[in-house]
Amino acid sequence: MTTEWIAVDWGTSHLRVWAMQGDNVLDQAQSDRGMARLAKEAFQPALLDLIDGWLSAEPVDVLACGMVGARQGWVEAPYAAVPSAPLPDAPIRVPGTDPRIRAFVVPGLKQNAPPDVMRGEETQITGFLATRPNWDGVICLPGTHSKWVQVSAGEVVSFRTFMTGEMFALLSGQSVLKHSVAEGWDEDAFAGAVADALSKPEQLAARLFGLRAADLLHEQDKGTARAKLSGMLIGAELAATRPYWLGQQLAIIGAEEISQIYAGALQLQGALVDTANATQCTLAGLSQARKLTRQTV
Repeated sequence: MTTEWIAVDWGTSHLRVWAMQGDNVLDQAQSDRGMARLAKEAFQPALLDLIDGWLSAEPVDVLACGMVGARQGWVEAPYAAVPSAPLPDAPIRVPGTDPRIRAFVVPGLKQNAPPDVMRGEETQITGFLATRPNWDGVICLPGTHSKWVQVSAGEVVSFRTFMTGEMFALLSGQSVLKHSVAEGWDEDAFAGAVADALSKPEQLAARLFGLRAADLLHEQDKGTARAKLSGMLIGAELAATRPYWLGQQLAIIGAEEISQIYAGALQLQGALVDTANATQCTLAGLSQARKLTRQTV
């Protein structure tokens, strides 16, 4: 089957592409050539390296979301201010591309007070809402920088970003805790750490050093320490976002492993949680973006 259009999720560290026929995936590829590793002139070659075999003489639409639209990206796609539909405007055309492609980049969203921004998540939210008409509630998008998004009447009303994933990576890989944390998991330890952080978030810094002390004094299992570290950081995030999730219709969009960890933490607090696959939401959102593009081109 001929590639009808190409979907692109271009983040800070990775590039993922899909050959599409309507809403069906024909093929896919990925590389580690994310935005942070590329100069502006290197974006198109990085993309063509992955999609060249899908192209023909006729130009193919390429719809991209994520950090590719940042100021340091391929083309800057300005932020739309909330409250707003997650995809309020047609994507931005990339000028001067290879004649075999017509490339477009989805704009992100911004919140002026408190200041916050997102790129990529707006596309996943668009895809999620496309399959759930009239859905109102709160969407959690866990990851390196977790997002909590309030949605009402098809619009993003407000959102907050938490550096929970990045903090976990830094603490487990570069702090003194790197000597005490390793692969492994302890579900009970995780649950206890979530509950403790929710009830006493002000104790977080002390609890973190306690992981190192428990290793030195009691030879605490390093997998248990990893579960506790995750539980402490996610518990502190849940304490801060309690007004978002408490008593609300709640959905999680993310990779399966991290989504299940967040869902487990929330279910321990009695929350009812729906989960959605991040890739499926991204592709559905880019499909919606393509419809806007074709209305204006």
